[in-house]
Amino acid sequence: VQLQASGGGLVQPGGSLRLSCTASGSIFSINAMGWYRQAPGKQRDFVAGITSSGSTNYASSVKGRFTISRDNAKNTVYLRMNSLKPEDTAVYYCNRVSTIAPMAARPLSSWGQGTLVTVSS
Repeated sequence: VQLQASGGGLVQPGGSLRLSCTASGSIFSINAMGWYRQAPGKQRDFVAGITSSGSTNYASSVKGRFTISRDNAKNTVYLRMNSLKPEDTAVYYCNRVSTIAPMAARPLSSWGQGTLVTVSS
């Protein structure tokens, strides 16, 4: 599976962005998918996950502000980010995940290209 994220950019605090991640391969629709992020000097952390049937889960730091969704026909997963904060600044990646439980999720594929989100005034 090859993964490519896009949609990042510079946004002011309180602003919004929508990220997209396209996956190659016909197995996309049967996999749970997740978004991760890695801030400078920090580890890569789970942000949100969605099952093949559309159930979702979120890290506590983004719950209520971020929304994950997917379009299986387009092999694409999205992350809508509202009320962005400076601490959301990071490179965002997507991946297949073992589960959408935030503390238990593990990435299942090699990492693809991420997309940089910078929240700053």
